[in-house]
Amino acid sequence: MTIDTPARVAPLLAIENLHVEFALRGLDNRVRVARALNGVSLSVRPGEVAGLVGETGAGKSLTALAVLGLLRAPARITAGTMHFAGTPIDPARANVRGRDIALVPQSPHTSLDPLCRIGDQLVRMQREHQRITADEARRRARDALAEVRIPDPDRILRAWPHEVSGGMAQRALIAMAIVNQPRLIIADEPTTGLDVTVQADVLDTLRALVRTRGLALLVITHDLGIVAHYCDHVSVMFAGRIVEQGSVRAVFAQPAHPYTRALIGATPKRMHQSAATVGAGAPPDLYALPAGCAYRDRCPRAAPRCEQDPPDVPVGPLHSAQCHFAGGDT
Repeated sequence: MTIDTPARVAPLLAIENLHVEFALRGLDNRVRVARALNGVSLSVRPGEVAGLVGETGAGKSLTALAVLGLLRAPARITAGTMHFAGTPIDPARANVRGRDIALVPQSPHTSLDPLCRIGDQLVRMQREHQRITADEARRRARDALAEVRIPDPDRILRAWPHEVSGGMAQRALIAMAIVNQPRLIIADEPTTGLDVTVQADVLDTLRALVRTRGLALLVITHDLGIVAHYCDHVSVMFAGRIVEQGSVRAVFAQPAHPYTRALIGATPKRMHQSAATVGAGAPPDLYALPAGCAYRDRCPRAAPRCEQDPPDVPVGPLHSAQCHFAGGDT
């Protein structure tokens, strides 16, 4: 599937106007509310590799946790809907996690159970979601390890997590994600802590699974290089909002939101640009988000109109941005 076709296919995952808040009681016994997600809307289609990119604290992983039903108090969903294949996702029941939607977490060695052999973890993962014998689960576990290009799957089945490299541990986590044949994989910073060569190999493996199995893949990352090389569609997140989204080709060719231009300008090849161009500054305080555009304190084009909520402006086919200037206004 090319980046121009997914818009004609019904979304597999559809998130509309999702709001998540954290209510925390301080030392003064006052409750303060952090608005962590503020109207997130995004979709992922079958056969698509979608990227969700933004700086630390933007809300990328929190969005995934909401979809998977992994939010815990004091976090709570206050508005919005989530659907998978047209069926509502119930965050309280986590009715899609494990079977329909699988997670590949970051930091592989801390995500594997150190007290359980890798093969036993793969078997347990299957028997929690399927009626299957232990022998059949182990056979499928071996097949999954082979599919993610582990050269000696029998050895990895017997291994403890501390006995394998970071790259092998991450591949084992990918095997756990696919062993129940999900339709969507969410990969949350799947190459954290891996060297560049292993990073590329892991991402190639994930993309190959999308093509061969017809899966959808949502890659959460702060690395625009990963998005440019591996993704079909990208959603750019800042302060709990999707500020720009579209096909990778369109967004990289014509970034419409100042934050997107800042991210692209901050890539190593463009670091000669000025700090003002790359949008230097700290993320806004989620306990006291300003009215209007949350990016305006860092934006070189900030104007009085930015104190009002920005519209979602179509920039081109498969491409829109939440910015008062996205349509070319001065």
